[in-house]
Amino acid sequence: MRCPFCNQENTRVVDSRPVEENHSIRRRRLCDVCGRRFTTYEKVESIPLSVIKKDMSREQYNRAKLEAGVLRACYKRPISAEQVDEVVDAIETRIFNESEREIPSSQIGEVVMEHLKTLDGVAYVRFASVYREFKDVSTFMDELKKMMD
Repeated sequence: MRCPFCNQENTRVVDSRPVEENHSIRRRRLCDVCGRRFTTYEKVESIPLSVIKKDMSREQYNRAKLEAGVLRACYKRPISAEQVDEVVDAIETRIFNESEREIPSSQIGEVVMEHLKTLDGVAYVRFASVYREFKDVSTFMDELKKMMD
């Protein structure tokens, strides 16, 4: 592992511990050359996942797209970046556990809404309004009523 500060390869692990939420290992490293410490995360690489879109085309799963959608829904809400990361990790874990190689985008959307509903009501409604493509105010109100029950 190269040091991010001096770019030397002489680094060693001084502490390792599992990160339970996303099944990874956190490693604290020390550079033998410059003496600075840094953290790395080791995660199991999984089989590539394809997303089946509404038009039946397929594209490779992209965590950045999921994260961007959740961030847009949480914009100007009292939700920390850490909470967003935790939600995205939970969503990602679930979709990778539920599917083998392909998953419909609609299934991902439902999982996102389920997690946002417990995180923040406004973020949930924002995401649902785009995801469900509300055509008018009455369908929007129906969704709000479902959430209130």
